[in-house]
Amino acid sequence: MIIIGEKINSSIKEVHSAIAQMDELVIANLAKTQFEAGANYIDINAGVFEKDEPEKLAWLTEVVQTAVNAPLSIDSPNPVAIEKALKHNRNGTPIINSISYEKERFNSILPLVLEYKTRVIALCMDDSGMPETAEKRVKIAGSLINDLTQKGVASDDIFIDPMVQPIGTGSHFGVVALETMREVKRLFPEVHIACGLSNISYGLPSRKYINQAFLVAAMAAGMDGAILNPLDNQLMISIWATEALLGKDEYCLNYISKSREGKLG
Repeated sequence: MIIIGEKINSSIKEVHSAIAQMDELVIANLAKTQFEAGANYIDINAGVFEKDEPEKLAWLTEVVQTAVNAPLSIDSPNPVAIEKALKHNRNGTPIINSISYEKERFNSILPLVLEYKTRVIALCMDDSGMPETAEKRVKIAGSLINDLTQKGVASDDIFIDPMVQPIGTGSHFGVVALETMREVKRLFPEVHIACGLSNISYGLPSRKYINQAFLVAAMAAGMDGAILNPLDNQLMISIWATEALLGKDEYCLNYISKSREGKLG
């Protein structure tokens, strides 16, 4: 499971304040705790600072890379801000989060993916918006994969995001996301699937239980990456246990290791 730590996001009050005040200690601590908890990538987002997002994102890049030796997930739709961060990247191959099949966005983000040889999260949406059905999302995913690979992006560097919507606003949204994952993985087994996990529970009480249940269902449907809070130990336990159940943890060695480390509670 590829875990992208979500906590350095400017929409979070504490993080917004830290970015505004250029408080390196807060950002560095968030990077370290997520990495130590099991994050493979650290997501950085400065989108709330619309006017000076490029400078803020570059600053986050430097602070996080100084704190941990982990690759970044550069979270922005703004190609100028993304490139500013990429120019400061030095810790391995980053992920651009994200591209879509919207013509303007695709054409502005793709050159960065190719020039800097990054991985990329690709959203199942186009200029007509976010499709209501799994069938239409799978079709967009296929178009994205075909176009990206034809341009030279390796299948292993593509993460399809099925676009998870809150089940509190539509009881079918969980099913649509899961069906999209399952079919994309069937058609394109070499491509990764990743999503923003907590979107599923937005607006509901006791969100962690919905998140945990959706995580297990999504992994069973083929999801092998997620943008989530690695500091939620129960969520991490769900990942380790599900990997063991799905045959992705040979002889349950990782699960046993986590138990010996005292991480299973």
